[in-house]
Amino acid sequence: MPGVSREIALLVNPTAGRGRAARAADPVADGLRAAGLAVREIRVPDPAAALRMLRSEVRSGVGAVVAVGGDGTVSLALQAVAGTGVPLGIVAIGSGNDFARSVGLPVGDLDAAIPVIAAGRTRTLDLGRAEDRWFGTVIASGFDSRVNERANAMTWPRGRMRYNRAVVAELPALKPVPYELELDGRTVEVEAMLVAVGNGTSYGGGMKICPDADMTDGMFQITVVGACGRFELLRVLPRAYSGRHVDHPAVTTYSASVVALSAPKVTAWADGERIAPLPLTATTVPGALRLLAPVLPAPRENVITSQDAAR
Repeated sequence: MPGVSREIALLVNPTAGRGRAARAADPVADGLRAAGLAVREIRVPDPAAALRMLRSEVRSGVGAVVAVGGDGTVSLALQAVAGTGVPLGIVAIGSGNDFARSVGLPVGDLDAAIPVIAAGRTRTLDLGRAEDRWFGTVIASGFDSRVNERANAMTWPRGRMRYNRAVVAELPALKPVPYELELDGRTVEVEAMLVAVGNGTSYGGGMKICPDADMTDGMFQITVVGACGRFELLRVLPRAYSGRHVDHPAVTTYSASVVALSAPKVTAWADGERIAPLPLTATTVPGALRLLAPVLPAPRENVITSQDAAR
């Protein structure tokens, strides 16, 4: 790992991907050790305890943190490494993996992820900061945050299908919400089904709700889905997997570096984790993350290997 310590703190979420991360931990650790790295594993089911341990490793001068899991594991790692200069590596083997998708990292492929980490090449990316929490992908608020909450409580199915089932389950309670948005000081009032603030492009296992978000431009893309009926929303949301929803007349997008959201009885989620009820202010922090990444991203999905994570 050029220019930094060869010691790695390996953060493993034993519940991510219905146990796939726990099964992957040993093959990942073995692969990194074979590449000449010293691995110190943090495999603690309690997130608060894991974060304390991870922050201690960062303070001690560890060369990099590697998150093995999904977006929740990456989110936990961001709270320790953001703004420190300590690089983050990702072995994306969770259910959604939207952060890895947004930055072109391998998804579900241990044999592709390990050499990226071992090579030690880094890219500098922006992060978002909401209240006291860092986030990498998208703040969800409104219908999508209720879907997120329901999906997180479900144990089946995986990935996109779990999100789709949660969408259908939440439709009976669908109604527009009065929002006040402050975008770099400009106020916008709107009745909306949802408002998404994207540092990255996607949530929900590949739904490109903010398709033009760029993690290097110091700006958020804000996607507003205005008031519409449930059947119209069902027409809009599937188009988000390709990013084509932004052409729908109910959808408006904005760009801003500081976004204040206010709406009654709405809770914000980011990177698949609950943040807080609105009102809430999110700010872009340019260059807050050093990411271990290939020079030319070559994502591959659902391959696993390394003897299928030791089965």
